[in-house]
Amino acid sequence: MSKPMLKNGAAGAGEAKLTVSAAEMGARQREISVSEFFTKNRHLLGFDNPRKALLTCVKEAVDNALDACEEAGILPEVVVKLEVASNGDAAPPPSQANRFRVTVIDYGPGIVRQQIPRIFAKLLYGSKFHRLRMSRGQQGIGISAAGMYAQLTTGKPVQIISRTGARTPAHYFEVQIDTKKNEPRIFEQKQIEWENHRGTQVTLEIEGRYQKGRASVDEYLEQTAIANPHVKLVYHTPEGEIKEYPRTIEELPPQPREIKPHPYGIEFGILLRMLHDSKSQSVASFLSSDFSRVSPKIAQEICKAAKVSPDTRPRNVHGAPAEALYKAIQSTKIMAPPTNCISPIGERAILHGLYKQIKGDFYTAVTRPPAVYRGNPFVIEAGLAFGKGPEQAADKIEPRAPLAEGEAQDDDNELARVIRYANRVPLLYQQSACATFKAVLETSWRNYGIAQSRGALPTGPMVIFVHMASVWVPFTSESKEAIADYDEIRKEIRLALQECGRRLGVFVRRREHAKSEFRRRNIFELYIEEVVDACNRLKGGKLPKEKLKEQLQKIALKRTGGPKTDELLGKKTGPEGLPDSIIVTPEGVEGDAPALPGERTIAPAEESSHDEAELALPTLAKEQAEKAIKGKPVKTKQKRELKAAGHEKQAVLPFTEKNGKGIGQRKRTGKKDGKKKRK
Repeated sequence: MSKPMLKNGAAGAGEAKLTVSAAEMGARQREISVSEFFTKNRHLLGFDNPRKALLTCVKEAVDNALDACEEAGILPEVVVKLEVASNGDAAPPPSQANRFRVTVIDYGPGIVRQQIPRIFAKLLYGSKFHRLRMSRGQQGIGISAAGMYAQLTTGKPVQIISRTGARTPAHYFEVQIDTKKNEPRIFEQKQIEWENHRGTQVTLEIEGRYQKGRASVDEYLEQTAIANPHVKLVYHTPEGEIKEYPRTIEELPPQPREIKPHPYGIEFGILLRMLHDSKSQSVASFLSSDFSRVSPKIAQEICKAAKVSPDTRPRNVHGAPAEALYKAIQSTKIMAPPTNCISPIGERAILHGLYKQIKGDFYTAVTRPPAVYRGNPFVIEAGLAFGKGPEQAADKIEPRAPLAEGEAQDDDNELARVIRYANRVPLLYQQSACATFKAVLETSWRNYGIAQSRGALPTGPMVIFVHMASVWVPFTSESKEAIADYDEIRKEIRLALQECGRRLGVFVRRREHAKSEFRRRNIFELYIEEVVDACNRLKGGKLPKEKLKEQLQKIALKRTGGPKTDELLGKKTGPEGLPDSIIVTPEGVEGDAPALPGERTIAPAEESSHDEAELALPTLAKEQAEKAIKGKPVKTKQKRELKAAGHEKQAVLPFTEKNGKGIGQRKRTGKKDGKKKRK
């Protein structure tokens, strides 16, 4: 019995050595720097894999450049360069390279020398987090996180050149992040000669993978050009190509203004902090000065409902009185927040962007009225491009081999493409987790003549554009890849898509009806020659054949829709009754379409000059939009034409029988006539 006891005692002694006292555990506790946290969890910032990391670095640098230019009132011009980096060896081809040098140059206002190290080498440092106004960046993480990724993967510092004016020197910095302190470390700082009189240049050397296609750098820049037609982008690809995305609008979007927080958008804990930090002398003045849409009268009503004296100092309100004040704020009717803090893209700019980058037959755009979620104002915009353009449609006319039973054409299974934006920034990842994508799936596209399976995207050559503009976009993660699913946001997206769908449905139904009428006309024209020959034989060869043929063709034209059918099939197409839309046909473009670089604008008549055609298009679109706004139905003009030409229904061929009876005259029948026949 003694030996087992010795063994148990030895085991107990071993366990006692493994235990740690409270003092030792307390000594191990230490502060975690935010830089250390994101160094271990870089996937939260969008650096999951090399391909996505390359895109994220370009995206953060371009977003910062565009924000700086717009805030300074400068039309943005950005140059993006991707180069294969090599450590003294021969550079591999871009598809096989795993290290790239990313350079982004803008000609904006530049950065003052003292702020350069903190902006590029300190996480959670920026000017946008505490402001309630629309901007691309809002967390103060992006570009410094890209520098942190470069530091982790290649060990190379971020290189910055910035200049604030032609008379000031250009400053060159090489910086990295001290991850333990979340502070910048400056490796080199000097003044240099720089050819640009103003702007900023950022260079990062990172591990990445370059691949074209969906969710690539190429697609990101293309989608950025769609949502920002006032921006000029120049892209130097790793293969040595230069792609230029010219601007089609020569004016900046309206500058958003900063607003104060709305009472409906704050939580109880935030209210307590604001009460403690307020410099106001009374609760009433605190409510009216620190919040938007709260007048002194409404502040008195809130204090009365909460049973709190309006003259109480804000710092003395805590506990039960503070909770009563919060409930009174939520129950009081307060006007919605102002919307001058938001700068939506606008229908015209969306149309220009879609028309510039996507080939199609029909384009339309919708901007919804401002709405509110959690006290934050937001605006939803939607656009749509349908079809493949006249050139590709002409290529598809060539005959194909017959299909076997159950087999479908490749184009029949083509799903619509959804491009999502938040504050003019493309969202390329986590599509299924985004409220935008869910709203597209919820929309019943069958009602508008587009095929759609249950729970799937609509089928057909279609690009769906959705943009959310807000002072605070509710992203699902720090990487800003998907919009959170709020009921108010999803409802507004669905309403915008339904309006686009209605316009698309009108276009599709008109075109299908026109095709049906055109087929009928072709059938009539097949028999016109035989009818003319038969009539000529009945008249003994004395009938004017050409005149009769011309009259029959006019009848066939009028009975099959007249000129309206030709217009809808591309001979004289126009977006009549479809405001904020563009229709493209082989004969030309109708609507407010931008003139693309190197493109010859087709005039209404061949002898019209280029300038006259350019001016005629917007005027035509404006007149048609005014007609639609006044509420005139689309088919009124066509009905008037048919009514005026009512004699067409009784049109008679230009010959009669000898007895004077018409060809279609009814024969008499009855007992009396029958008896006469028998006699």
